[in-house]
Amino acid sequence: MELLKEVVPRVMRVAVIRDPSDPGSIGQFAAIQAVAVPLGVELIPVDVSDASQIEHAIIEFAHGENRGLILTPSGSGVRHSLITTLAARYRIPAIYPFRYQVTDGGLISYGPDIVDQYRRAAGYVDRILKGEKPAELPVQAPTKYELVINLKTAKSLGVEVPPTLLARADEVIE
Repeated sequence: MELLKEVVPRVMRVAVIRDPSDPGSIGQFAAIQAVAVPLGVELIPVDVSDASQIEHAIIEFAHGENRGLILTPSGSGVRHSLITTLAARYRIPAIYPFRYQVTDGGLISYGPDIVDQYRRAAGYVDRILKGEKPAELPVQAPTKYELVINLKTAKSLGVEVPPTLLARADEVIE
């Protein structure tokens, strides 16, 4: 939410795309809402599970000004390429949870570094092969996050990405 507001300060309404069948979507929405309220942003939850719902919801949401979109990790499995295409068509700045969504044309992603998670998983495999019981290993949350910005998409949306945000980015696609 904060990244979206930093890139598009005038944003006042944000659709949050999530998969209602994913139990994590409730917590994800609550975390975004906790940030949106102090920023004066109205959130619109968009519960989708198939392509026709996505298209209908985005087309309906696209009418009006000062709009933005957040795709949650729970909503990422629901046709992210369609969401990216529709966000571009209707000129809606959007934030995505994974790097590949920005290399596919999304505006900005901020989320866990997937490669780092695989590297850390290898350590678990090693421990299990050496005799540790999987049930006794602690659950590990991601420790490395990455910010990726697509300047081509920003230009097509007419969005000026602040230099301070570009300086913080792990990768900038030009």
